[in-house]
Amino acid sequence: MSYQTKSTKHWWNNAQHRALLFQVLLIGGLALVVWTIAGNTMTNLEKRGISTGFKFLTQESGFGIIQSLVPYDESYSFGRTFVVGLLNTLLVSFCGIILATILGFTVGVARLSKNWLVSTMAGIYIEIFRNIPLLLQIFFWYFAVLRALPSPKQSMSLGETIFLNIRGLYLPKPIFESGFGLVLVVLAIAVAVTIALAIWAGKRQRETGQQFNTPLAAGLLVIILPLATYFLAGSPVSWELPALKGFNFKGGISIIPEFTALLVALSIYTGAFIAEAVRSGILAVNKGQTEAASALGLHQSMVLKLVVVPQALRVIIPQLTSQYLNLVKNSSLATAIGYPDLVSVFAGTTLNQTGQAIEVVAMTMAVYLFISLTISFLMNWYNKKIMLVER
Repeated sequence: MSYQTKSTKHWWNNAQHRALLFQVLLIGGLALVVWTIAGNTMTNLEKRGISTGFKFLTQESGFGIIQSLVPYDESYSFGRTFVVGLLNTLLVSFCGIILATILGFTVGVARLSKNWLVSTMAGIYIEIFRNIPLLLQIFFWYFAVLRALPSPKQSMSLGETIFLNIRGLYLPKPIFESGFGLVLVVLAIAVAVTIALAIWAGKRQRETGQQFNTPLAAGLLVIILPLATYFLAGSPVSWELPALKGFNFKGGISIIPEFTALLVALSIYTGAFIAEAVRSGILAVNKGQTEAASALGLHQSMVLKLVVVPQALRVIIPQLTSQYLNLVKNSSLATAIGYPDLVSVFAGTTLNQTGQAIEVVAMTMAVYLFISLTISFLMNWYNKKIMLVER
C-alpha cells in the first residue's frame, strides 16, 4: 500500500503526466458539452417535426437570383443556389483583394512621399475611410451614389456601346468564334515563357547584378503575340451590344449596382488598412539600406523596388494576411444591400424556405472556414519563402 501511494505521488509530481491528465479532462469535458448540445438539438428537432439531412439540396428552389456566373433559374435546385452564392462570394472577394492591394500599396507609398500635398492627401484618405464603419460606406456607395443614377431610358452612354444607369453598368459581350482557341493557346504559351523569363532574370540579377527589362518583354509576349495571332486568325471575336428594349437593357454584360457598391466599399475600406501596413513595413527597413542604395547611384524608384519593398514585405505580409481574411468575411455584409452572395441566397433565402438551419449554417460556416484557411496557407507559404535565412 505504501508502495502504491509513493508511486501515485511520483506520477502526480511529474509535470508531463499532470499536463496529459488535464488535456484528457479538457477533451472529455468538451466532448460531453458537444454531446449534450447535439442530443438536445436532435430532441427539439424531433418534437417540432423537422427532418435533418441534406436531401433539401435536390429540391427545386423556386426563386430567382439577380446575378449568376453559372446557368440558373427558378427551376434549379437549392444545391445550385449554394453554388451561385459561393461563386458570387468568391468573385467579389477576389476582385476586392486585387483592388485593395493595389490601392493600399499605392497610398502606403504615397503616405511617405516628400511631396506635402501627396502625403497629406494619402493621410486624409487613410484616416477617413479607416474610421468609418464599413456598413455605412456600403450604404453610401449604394444609396447615395449608385441609386442616384438616371433611369434606363435616360442612361449615360459612351459611344452607344457602354451604358450606365440605376440598374447597373452594361458592356459589350464578346462572342468567341472558331479560331479563338488558337489565341488562347498562344496566350498560355506567352504567360509560361514570361514566368520562366522572370525567374531567369531574377537569378541573373542576383548572380551578376545586371538587370533585365522584364516588364517590357512581358508586355511584348503577353500582349503583342496573342494580338498578332488574333488578327492572323481573322479576328474570331464578335460583340453583342446592349440595347434598350422596353424598360431595361437586353444583351451584353451587366454589372449590377449591388456588386459595384460592395466591391468599391470593400476595396477602399481594406485598402486604408493595407496602406498603413505598407507604411509600417517601409519604415521598418533600416535607413542605412536606402542611403547605401542611393550612394550606389540607384534611382529612387529602383531603391524602392530592389531594396525597400523586398525587405518591407517581411513585415507587411502578416498584416496583409489579416486584411485579406477580413475582406472575405466582411463580404457577408452584402446581404444589407441585396447582393446575392452565399450568406444572402443560401444562409438567407434558402434557409427561410427549407427550415434546415443546422445544415445551411454549417455549410456556410465550412465554406468561410475553408476560404480563410486557404488564404492563410498561401500567405504563410509566401511569407516563409521570402523569410531571411540565417547562415
